[in-house]
Amino acid sequence: MSPSNVLPLPLTDHARSRMDGRRISIDAVEAVLAYGRTVWARGAQIYALGKKEVERASRHGLDLRPFAGLQVICAPDGDVLTVYRNHDFRSLHRSA
Repeated sequence: MSPSNVLPLPLTDHARSRMDGRRISIDAVEAVLAYGRTVWARGAQIYALGKKEVERASRHGLDLRPFAGLQVICAPDGDVLTVYRNHDFRSLHRSA
């Protein structure tokens, strides 16, 4: 079940470059977008895949452990702006 099978994932050149440099696959980004938590912060939509999401997915037979800690930053229009690994989710505060 891959969202990109329906529509191509809208990646900016910056996101592609960061994914290549950080060895993050398109499958990893799709997993974060499909199963990660979502927070609006600093004018962007942030998807993050943490321990809770990994545990929830494992109860349904999905192994998302390799993607734990990934964060995907999207523009309001849905374009993926950047992707990185950060296991510290304290900086994910909702915008008021």
